[in-house]
Amino acid sequence: MWVVCADLEGVFVPEIWVNVAKKTGIEKLKLTTRDIKDYDELMKYRLNVLDENNLKIKDIQHIIATLKPLDGALDFVRWLREVTRFVIVSDTFIEFAQPLMNQLENPLLLCHSLEIDETGRVANYKLRQPDPKRKTVEAFQSLQYKVLAFGDSYNDISMLKAADTGILYCPPENVVSDYPELPVTKNIDELKDLIKEYIDI
Repeated sequence: MWVVCADLEGVFVPEIWVNVAKKTGIEKLKLTTRDIKDYDELMKYRLNVLDENNLKIKDIQHIIATLKPLDGALDFVRWLREVTRFVIVSDTFIEFAQPLMNQLENPLLLCHSLEIDETGRVANYKLRQPDPKRKTVEAFQSLQYKVLAFGDSYNDISMLKAADTGILYCPPENVVSDYPELPVTKNIDELKDLIKEYIDI
């Protein structure tokens, strides 16, 4: 039996931090896991930028409330839930993701959480565990599932490599060139075809 583990941002929904950068005009927030491999380094950088600009959790959530899933994402989620077991494994935060997950009809989401102080400042973040994407794959494998995983960024690579089958979906060229051994799909139809091929739907 198979489980599909999927990234969230850039796959089903827009990149949240990129859209916060666009809406606020804070260019420094455009950096994502497509640019910086070390997630802890990236998040410490983001928290500093939020403090520098006095951006609070309500400001970020207001922007997220305007976002919609990517074209075709809801139909793709519905299809995955019909044909296999499916979980989204993300480095986002539940305080960010819930409005978007509601629009995707609430598939199972495993992600992190934020520490918000009494002023609404994002004071820190809490990882579910170190390298959670890889460990999620390994947990399913320990239950005798085969795992197919897909994602688009550096923070997905350990998950893709641990999976029985790992697929890059719409990745930037720097990720493709760094990991040429991983198959690349450039749209939902290509990804669906590869999923069908691997898990024999």
